[in-house]
Amino acid sequence: MTTFNITRRMLMGANALLVAAAAALLPAGASAQATWPGRPIKLIDAFPPGGSSDVIARAISNKLSARLGQPVVVENKSGAGGALGTDAVAKATPDGYTLLVVTTAMATNASTGKKLPFNFAKDLVPIGQIATSPLVIVVPAQSQAKTLRELVDLARAKPNGISYGSSGVGSMSHIGMEMLAMETKAQLLHVPYKGIPLAYPDLVSGRLQAMLGSVVTLSPLLESGKLRLLAVAGPQRMTSAPNLPTTAEAGFPGFQIEFWWGLMGPAGMPPEVVRRINEELNTILAEPDMREMLTRLAAIPKSGTPDDFGRLISLELSRWSKLIKEANIKVE
Repeated sequence: MTTFNITRRMLMGANALLVAAAAALLPAGASAQATWPGRPIKLIDAFPPGGSSDVIARAISNKLSARLGQPVVVENKSGAGGALGTDAVAKATPDGYTLLVVTTAMATNASTGKKLPFNFAKDLVPIGQIATSPLVIVVPAQSQAKTLRELVDLARAKPNGISYGSSGVGSMSHIGMEMLAMETKAQLLHVPYKGIPLAYPDLVSGRLQAMLGSVVTLSPLLESGKLRLLAVAGPQRMTSAPNLPTTAEAGFPGFQIEFWWGLMGPAGMPPEVVRRINEELNTILAEPDMREMLTRLAAIPKSGTPDDFGRLISLELSRWSKLIKEANIKVE
């Protein structure tokens, strides 16, 4: 063995030790960032196929797949008002390969006080908000109420004389209308259904007098003239209905409720992976075709940091918990 060979081997061994030492000094997030993603990513939608969250999940997954160089596969895991899919992500390995599309419905579900197999605030980490969409107050076409003020006046004149449908106790369509009742000091009659579409025939016929819902899901009934819009419960008017006043403009500034979507993952994800997904998500939301798709859902893109989304979630959980307690809503 020559002196040259010995020296070369010694240098190679020293280099290997230096590389190993340097890797050991790197933060866990930096190491994860260097290797992630190395395999397909699962994006769980906790609601059935065909809904708005499914449409958004598939659009986001296609865009992320192209940008990350790995397949992002949507899996619909519905049940228990979104709790089944949420629990699957909360209990997943926090390595960035299992993500969740979250909605306002999950925040309201987590605020009802019912027992859940996860802690929404602690077992999940916010990655980024995707979009918001205001909800609207609608009445049958033959309703006496032409404005939200007139609907409220009718409710005040006859307590529990104005009935509204919802997708169940503790749902957004229920809690939102209870918010309106508290804001206006009117007594409304709640009629829960096993899914909001089941309430539409009763609303159209006039057996129900009002409903809080999404303009997208209600659009066929609105376009056919079977329902009438009274107000949008968001902070600004909709571009698709510029003449429709906001609830604040109608005289009820305390009644505002928006539906939102976002991305979360299991708590403990490497910060650098969270930051990478957030950066890619913000880039995606700025793309014209993505914005056009969201516009068709009457949604507004909402980019921001993980902390921004985390603050929104905290405010929502606090807001809904307070309202549910004050309205004495009991969810089994």
